[in-house]
Amino acid sequence: MTVTLTDIAELRLRTFLRTSNVATSATRGVRLSVKDGGCNGYEYGLGVVAAPSEGDISLQQGALNVYVDKDSAPLLEGVVVDYIDSLIESGFKFTNPNATGTCGCGKSFQAGDCTPGAAPCS
Repeated sequence: MTVTLTDIAELRLRTFLRTSNVATSATRGVRLSVKDGGCNGYEYGLGVVAAPSEGDISLQQGALNVYVDKDSAPLLEGVVVDYIDSLIESGFKFTNPNATGTCGCGKSFQAGDCTPGAAPCS
């Protein structure tokens, strides 16, 4: 399983870890997942966790523990997570080689015929 965080994305995620209410432990990290929803059918999930969930794939990115939801792994294989900070937008940006279409917001994507129904952007 390959997930890549750019240097700035790793730095921002480590900052979120330091300021989160999740107890400090050797297993604390971020969990990357995909769920049904968004304006293209799937949307990315990214959260601070104390430990991986059962079955999660564990990765190390620099000084950061990254956990990938096992059910989401096929849709996240090869994804690159970046962090952009500009006058127009700020936040995490996902570049996913499995996406056959993306939303303008960059938080939602399609993945061929397996994509569930989309929800309107709000």
